[in-house]
Parts: sequence; C-alpha cells; structure tokens
Amino acid sequence: MLTDSHCHLNYEGLIEDQPGVIERARAAGVGTMLNISTREHEWDAIIATASTDPDIWASIGIHPHEADAHPDVDTAKLVAKAAHPKVIGIGETGLDYYYDHSDRGRQRASFRAHIAAARETGLPLIVHTRDAEEDTAAILAAEMGKGVYTGVIHCFTASGAFADTALDLGLYISISGIVTFKNAKDLQETAARLPEDRLLIETDSPFLAPVPHRGKPCEPAFVADTARFLADLRGTSIETLAEMTTRNFHALFTKACSERSRGVAR
Repeated sequence: MLTDSHCHLNYEGLIEDQPGVIERARAAGVGTMLNISTREHEWDAIIATASTDPDIWASIGIHPHEADAHPDVDTAKLVAKAAHPKVIGIGETGLDYYYDHSDRGRQRASFRAHIAAARETGLPLIVHTRDAEEDTAAILAAEMGKGVYTGVIHCFTASGAFADTALDLGLYISISGIVTFKNAKDLQETAARLPEDRLLIETDSPFLAPVPHRGKPCEPAFVADTARFLADLRGTSIETLAEMTTRNFHALFTKACSERSRGVAR
C-alpha cells in the first residue's frame, strides 16, 4: 500500500468532494494519508477529517507564508494541540523567501518555535523551504545542537547539497509530483540517489499534480503516478517503492503506529 505523506484534504479543490477524494485514493492503493495544516483556524477541521478514518492523520503548524498572522502561536500552543491522538507531526513550517509573504525574521522565529515543539513532543517536524536553503540549513543544524529532533523536508526541490545536509542531520526527504516534470532534471538526479531508508513520497494535493494530470487539482490518488515514475527512476518496482516509503513513513511518524495499536482510529 502507498502512503501520501503530505496532503491538504480540507483545501479548495478537495474539500468539495472529500469522501470521493478519499475513495479514489483507496482505489489507487493509498493506505495512509497525512492531512497537513498551515493556519491555526484550520487545526480543528484538519483533525476532524483525520478522525473520520483510522488511516488518515493530522499535523498542526503554521506555514511560513502565515507567520506574520500568527505571532501568538508559540511552542506551548503547538505542544498543547499536538496532544490530540490523531496529531502525529508538527508543521508545516519553515522558510519561504521566494514569495516573502511574511517577514523573514518572523518566519525564522516561527520556525524555531516549531522545532522546539517537535523536540518537546517527539513528533517529526514537517519542513517547507523555498529559496532559503542557507538559512534553513543553519537553523536546522543550530537547533539540532540544542537537542535531537526528527523531521522531513517536504516537497523537496532544493539542491543536492541541501539534501546531503538534511540527511546528515538525520532528516527524511519527501518527493512530490514535481519530480515527474520535464524541467526537473536536477531533482530527478537527487531523487535517484536518496538512501532508501530516508525516502518518502507525497502529493501536496491539491497542488502540483504529477504527469499525466498536469493542470488538474491534485489528489492523494495521484501519489501512485509519482511512485511509478520514482520507481522507474531508481530502477526498482512500484511494489518495492511503495513498501519502502510506507515503512519509512511509519518509522518516522511513530505516533501513528502507537495510536493505531491502541485502537485510536477516530
């Protein structure tokens, strides 16, 4: 079974037919989905969606685009909300200097607060980074020096050097449908060489639909297309890649396994 390690089931493009989206994902072989939050006001809805299904989980966090609008979301608030049994990750968080929708200093402060929450809860950090490799790497490394935490660089599009830095810090790397794009040669080279025990796949739906679905709202079902492409790129079968990435997801997001074993499905 496949795992979509990063999707937005409550966003426009999916929310209008959420039951159908989930049904199509199941038909495509997607067994597990992680429903990601980016703003505080949506946390309860994200968790509510996860609570409808034993194999849908939730994260809580503030996207760097939203950092200016959430000055009061600190480590304590994140830690408190993360106590919910369906919350298995902190984020997405990070730095985005491409759009600069929020002040860079505020982005960095929010990022550090999320890392502290990940460290305190033991939940993985879900990192967004765009045009901010140097600062992202510096903060990740400095914070790791304060105490170990786990995490994943989601929707990876950065350089091979940044991938190596993330791996050296013990982080995972998640590949989205961008890897199927014709102009993604550098990303394809990096994705082909990532260690098999640190690789995840995702859709980031409803964004970034892979080939052959370009131009359509992306759905978790489309993670199968990314998996097929990535399997071919790495010279393996989709069955092997599905097993490997699902195993890696549960190795990283350990709370999902423990809560499932306790029967916390809803």
